[in-house]
Order: sequence, then structure tokens, then C-alpha cells
Amino acid sequence: MYEKTFPNKRFRITLAFLKKHIPTSETILDLGVSNPFSKIMEENGYSVINTKGEDLDNDQSTLKNEKYGVFTAFEIFEHLLNPYTILENVKCDKVFISIPMRLWFSSAYRSKTDKWDRHYHEFEDWQLDWLLEKTGFKIIDSVQFTHPVKKIGFRPLLRYFTPRYYLVYAEKVVNN
Repeated sequence: MYEKTFPNKRFRITLAFLKKHIPTSETILDLGVSNPFSKIMEENGYSVINTKGEDLDNDQSTLKNEKYGVFTAFEIFEHLLNPYTILENVKCDKVFISIPMRLWFSSAYRSKTDKWDRHYHEFEDWQLDWLLEKTGFKIIDSVQFTHPVKKIGFRPLLRYFTPRYYLVYAEKVVNN
């Protein structure tokens, strides 16, 4: 319905991936304050709860106290000092995480004007996989995709061929 008007390719791919695995009857806890993509999820029939802007490295109370069946963290783990603690405190069995991947031709993102808009981590795919495994999750599905930009130059050319985003659906492993 809105897929052709999404601001970018990332939102289209992320929504299609979510719809592939999760029915709209599930309640989603989306890490981070309300944002354009949480609104897109709501417009597509999902019930979404967002965190309230608390420092998630120090305060995981929302993860512990809210009722949700799916956890999402879209482009937020790279801003956290300790995503391991977040995953330890997720109380549902289904997680969707997307990250911007570390690019060999570009340094880590750091805003010069906003002290919070920085990447503490820029993952390679195997690092996110390992983080999920160490916190008891098994990857069910994943996808990598590029993020072309409308600029001229060597790095913009590389962005047409080099995957920039990694999107993962994982489920908690039940140990008997």
C-alpha cells in the first residue's frame, strides 16, 4: 500500500522482511523512540511500543516490564555501548535486528553536531551473528542489501555493489 512511497529502499526491504515472518497480531517492542519506521509498522497493522528515550545502556526496564511478542532494533545497536545487555533482557523469543555494516572504504559515522548521533559499533555480519548466538538466539533468516547514493565519486560507486545493511530474524533457543 505505502511501499512505493517509502522514503528509501531500506524501509521497503525491512517491512517486507517483517511481513514475511510476523503476523500483524503480534505486539512489537521497537527499541528507540517513535520514528518513521515504527509509524510505517503501525500503518501496516502492527501494534508497536517504543522505548521512551531512556539511556538503554543503563536502563532496560522497558524491555523487562512491557508485554510484547516481538523485539525490533532497526539501526540502533551501533549507537549502544552494550547491545549484549539489551539482548540478555529481551523477554520474548523473536527478534529482528538491522545494522549498518562496517565498510572498508568509509570510517565510522560520527555527527559533529549531535553527541548521541554516533556509531559506537559498526558490525560485520559475523559479529552480529556471534552476539545473537552468545545471547541464546538462532538466526532463522537474514538479508544484506546495498545503499546507493545519488552522488558522483569512487565511494558512491562502491555503495552500489557493497552491502551496507544487514537484517536478521532470530529466535530464542530453548534449552531442555
